[in-house]
Amino acid sequence: MRAVIQRVTQASVKVDNKVTGAIGKGLLILVGIEDADTQDDIDWLCKKIAGLRIFDDENGIMNRSVMEIDGGLLAVSQFTLMASTKKGNRPSYIRASKGEYAEPKYEKFCQTLENEAARKVEKGIFGADMKVSLLNDGPVTIIMDTKNKE
Repeated sequence: MRAVIQRVTQASVKVDNKVTGAIGKGLLILVGIEDADTQDDIDWLCKKIAGLRIFDDENGIMNRSVMEIDGGLLAVSQFTLMASTKKGNRPSYIRASKGEYAEPKYEKFCQTLENEAARKVEKGIFGADMKVSLLNDGPVTIIMDTKNKE
């Protein structure tokens, strides 16, 4: 499972010109899922995201989590995060899970993150053509991969 986490001052996702999820200050999380992902991957990733100290404290030091600032969470499924660009110029998405496997994992990720962070997770619509808007704060962007925990 891969995630791109962006600290934002605001973010939203639209499907067919209708907002399906929106937050103010908080985290926009783009999530990619592969068949090898398990509940352990979800649990590890959600715990890391909820506790990630990337918001400024009173001294301007990144020392607070999204929970500590009472920030929002917006999770958007994105199969292209699983792209392989090793050969040629056309990315391969062979590692990305098919919808019948990935959608339940995405929903479980969102539910687990809600429980871990004790707040609602706003979302896009799985498999839809989504338009994501954000104002990256910093910019601060973190990439996490449950198969490469660094």
